[in-house]
Amino acid sequence: MADIITALGMIADPFNFVCLIFGVGVGIMFGAMPGLSVNMGLALLLPLAFAFKGMAGILMLLGIYCGAIYGGSISAILLKTPGTPASVATTLDGYPMAVELRQPGRALGLSTTASAFGGVFSTVCLIICAPLLAKISLQFSKPEYFALAVFGLSIITSVSSGNVIKGIMGGIIGLFLATVGIDAMSGAIRFTLNTTYLLGGVSFIPILIGVFALSQTLQSVEDCWRKTQLQQHVSIDNVLPSLTDLKCCFVTMLRSSAIGTFIGCIPGTGGDIASFVSYDQAKRWSKHSDNFGHGEPEGVAAPEAGNNAVSGGAFIPVLTLGIPGDGATAIMMGALMVQGLQPGPLLFIDKAPDVYAIFIGLLMANIIMACMGYSLIRLFVKLTNVPNTILLPIIMLMTFVGTYSYGNSMTDVYIMVASGILGYFLNKLKFSMSAVIIGIILGGMAEQNFVGSLIMSDGNPAIFFTRPICLFFLAAAVISLVAPFVMKKKR
Repeated sequence: MADIITALGMIADPFNFVCLIFGVGVGIMFGAMPGLSVNMGLALLLPLAFAFKGMAGILMLLGIYCGAIYGGSISAILLKTPGTPASVATTLDGYPMAVELRQPGRALGLSTTASAFGGVFSTVCLIICAPLLAKISLQFSKPEYFALAVFGLSIITSVSSGNVIKGIMGGIIGLFLATVGIDAMSGAIRFTLNTTYLLGGVSFIPILIGVFALSQTLQSVEDCWRKTQLQQHVSIDNVLPSLTDLKCCFVTMLRSSAIGTFIGCIPGTGGDIASFVSYDQAKRWSKHSDNFGHGEPEGVAAPEAGNNAVSGGAFIPVLTLGIPGDGATAIMMGALMVQGLQPGPLLFIDKAPDVYAIFIGLLMANIIMACMGYSLIRLFVKLTNVPNTILLPIIMLMTFVGTYSYGNSMTDVYIMVASGILGYFLNKLKFSMSAVIIGIILGGMAEQNFVGSLIMSDGNPAIFFTRPICLFFLAAAVISLVAPFVMKKKR
């Protein structure tokens, strides 16, 4: 009880609460503007989060994470241009409701309500499930942690939907970068190029900003040469959903929230999968399935509840097992580690107040998101028409300022620029940037626990195959690696 009271005190701190509100607002802005993304928003504001002490920076990133997923529905409904991949399914009925039925306010209101419902539902599931899973994880030792890291690395095949082989190659790049610096077990100096900067390893923050923010900005600059931005001015009516719409969509939102939470728990999935699965199930169970695609309220509520429910579900493996499921959760995990919060079962014992603060912060972020959606929607709608000639230079400047402010080092800036240019060309070649980041984060964990396990067993590798939990994760890793190839051949 004392830990919960301490956590409430962290949230109630005026500065922390303002950071949470700021994060939600910035997240909605990033989500609403086509071409930007959740990952870009998190990467750009990550250095600012490190400048804050305590929980303020984490709460700000939580706000960005929740707000950006919802913000993507604004441009999806009004412009038929999803702000984020998770909002693609929302265009199927959201845009017809806004344009064909001339009810943009109704569509945005349903989107806001369903998004908040899904987010709150998944957060409650996180609060219930995470401590239980953490208790099970307390039985882990070095072999189990190594197997867990291998399983986490195996999800690279899942996050590499375009080309599995290239995803694995991206993961190998990340693993190589994780070996740079002084080996924690032996003290050996590896791949430092005789520079003191690399003795502590490659800082993944400049790389993260480069591959997610700068590379996407370069891509947006290229897109500006190829097409003009769609301008649309709409009149927004009342955004509060009617009682009839709430009754019609309640069961759909409940079912979609459960689907989104479950999918969020599975590493390698994401909001785009959850939204399409939720939309499909809503259509299957609806009494008005023939209306889907023509502005059906359930067709708006289902994908939004599903993709926002992913946020709470995705934090279950991150907090309890230390496994990031995608680029956004990898960024969040990195932020927690830099702030001294090492994800894993011991986090619930050593830093219990901070964990409860994350729970409460995620819950409050969804409530604030709903309040902003109902009251400031007209302001966020105007963001969809901000010219890229104004927006992109500001984002470009933020990448440089943010990277330099992280470590006050021009070397970080050089690494960020190099990573951004490399990421731009790797994206062109359909490589997964999330795979690179996951490789960097989990590579060190895998290596240290592998060596520690061999020390425990006097060099006998059989230790990995005689412990049930360890064997389970290794088998799951093999299945995760092989499944995409089997499914592709089956199709």
